[in-house]
Amino acid sequence: MKQKPYIAVIVQARRGSSRLPDKVLMDIEGKTMLGWVISRLKNSRLTDDIIIATTTNENDDAIVEEALKYGVKYFRGSEDDVLDRYYQTAKHFNVEIVGRITSDCPLIDPALIDEVLSYFLENIDKYDFCANTLKRTYPRGIGFSFVKFPALEKAWKEAKQPYERVHVMPYIREHPRIFKLCSYEKEGEPLDNLRWTVDTEDDLKFVREIFKRLKNPEKAPWTEILRIIENEPELININKHVKQKELKDL
Repeated sequence: MKQKPYIAVIVQARRGSSRLPDKVLMDIEGKTMLGWVISRLKNSRLTDDIIIATTTNENDDAIVEEALKYGVKYFRGSEDDVLDRYYQTAKHFNVEIVGRITSDCPLIDPALIDEVLSYFLENIDKYDFCANTLKRTYPRGIGFSFVKFPALEKAWKEAKQPYERVHVMPYIREHPRIFKLCSYEKEGEPLDNLRWTVDTEDDLKFVREIFKRLKNPEKAPWTEILRIIENEPELININKHVKQKELKDL
């Protein structure tokens, strides 16, 4: 039986944001947004570590403090070359399977992560990369990807376009002849019209309303959030007008 590879979720986080500055440290029901991301990720059974990948900018010292507060690892790297930041983080900690999650997704679902990871691990010889965002069937804000370190390293060496460096995974996603890709999709009707990520004040307002209604906010699955919305469809109106930033991988 093969030994399980070392799997770490790397969460990119910085205070600078063009649409909603300092959003990752904003309060949601008594915790920062980043605090909720970490707290929910800690409930994953299959991941071994959470690593916060922030920048060398002194403004992001507060991000490091938040990582230390929650007892997780951190690494500081390039502010603009996020692909390099991910690569250097993974290399520093000898991560074999690298998870990518952004810090503005406080509703990220650890059970869904384990579901996708389980499939990836069962088919580890068939794929280099697995994501639930290659074809969008889940709500925006619970998206993530996992990649083998050698594939990440190849992308780091070969990706040249600015958007390939800022958004981490485009080079891998756009080269299916080089990398073996796994698209994990939900059954039934796609729900990619639902917006659970945080880019604006209205997104934050929506997420705060959801957290008020969760019975166990550290473990609540995405399906519970869906039920809340089905029972109170007016909640969708809070941020349905917000346009998604192009290429944002959530």
